[in-house]
Amino acid sequence: MAHKIAFIGTHGVGKTVLTFSVASTLRARSVDADVAYENSRRSPFPINEATTLEGQMWILASQWQAELEACRRSAIVVCDRAVIDNYAYLVRACGEQAWLTGFLEEWSRTYDALFWVPIVDSRIVEDGTRATAPRFQREIHRLVGELVERFSLEERVVPLPKDRDAQLPTVLDALRERGMLPVRQRLLFPGIEE
Repeated sequence: MAHKIAFIGTHGVGKTVLTFSVASTLRARSVDADVAYENSRRSPFPINEATTLEGQMWILASQWQAELEACRRSAIVVCDRAVIDNYAYLVRACGEQAWLTGFLEEWSRTYDALFWVPIVDSRIVEDGTRATAPRFQREIHRLVGELVERFSLEERVVPLPKDRDAQLPTVLDALRERGMLPVRQRLLFPGIEE
């Protein structure tokens, strides 16, 4: 069965960059890793502040599908977001959905580790898709934190440092500590002390 990790947090904090950095670092060391892509950019529905229940359900369904498919292909799946991130946007737009909460809580337990990426920059880089309002960014950050507590996921969460240069080594060290890297790989990661 595949190990599954995810980067969680609000938009514009560098989750996608970390996702690809971790996956490429693992692959370069002959670790069978794959990516479950974040799909909101491909949504046919409004996203960000204008999202709807239907829009977030599409995003959640895409997330589940991407994770299920990647877990069939590889030993370690690196997810660009987790279901709790997407649920945070849904809760902000539409409120709690009791019929969905239990399932998402259980799905959240399928991640071996959740790496919480902090807000580092005061300005969000505009890319034509990502929301740029700092207040909206902070609201989602807060909601993700509340969902981590509500779903009792604290033991799975690894808060990443604000120093971007320290984030990748922190992730690799946590993977090693959780037994997700082969023993023979331990000495091959630069910056990770044995």
